[in-house]
Amino acid sequence: MSEAGIVLTAVQIRERIAAIGAEISRDYAGRSPILVGVLKGSLLFMADLVRAIDLPVRVDFMSISSYGSGSSGVVRILKDLDLALEGEDVILVEDIIDTGLTVTYLLANLKARNPESLHVVALLDKSVRRIIEVPIRYKGFDIPDEFVVGYGLDYEGRYRNVSTIVGVSNLDVLADGPGPLQPYLPDGWVEPDASGE
Repeated sequence: MSEAGIVLTAVQIRERIAAIGAEISRDYAGRSPILVGVLKGSLLFMADLVRAIDLPVRVDFMSISSYGSGSSGVVRILKDLDLALEGEDVILVEDIIDTGLTVTYLLANLKARNPESLHVVALLDKSVRRIIEVPIRYKGFDIPDEFVVGYGLDYEGRYRNVSTIVGVSNLDVLADGPGPLQPYLPDGWVEPDASGE
């Protein structure tokens, strides 16, 4: 069994985002929603989603740090929003939702700012890991319980700019470089020498 493999192709991602953008455009016709992206993973998804929405959307970003054991839902806000949300239609943009704990915290935080409406769009839903149910209004794809990189998702800060989403069955193989990811990386991709030479 291979230690890495394509979960979603660039074409699949692009087509699904176009469909989500069209759905949001219909649902929010005549309005100007604020899309709130959660850095850093949502960056590529947010950029493509904004361009797929035919409305005068506004964008803002939050940066958070989860601490405790994995996706424990214990969150510290590193960068807060610049825009006020009171009375606004708000769409929280997530790259991936698994346990639901962190996004539940974020929704409570945003709801306390009294938006007119608040909904979630997530590119990936790892529902098999769900602890708390999350009302995902717009969903890209359900994925299996495996670690994924690419299209904004990273391993120790790397591989966000890979255009596909690749599943990795054993993270240990990435400790010394891309290893089994190499076939899915762009031509010319060179990992820096860890020794600094």
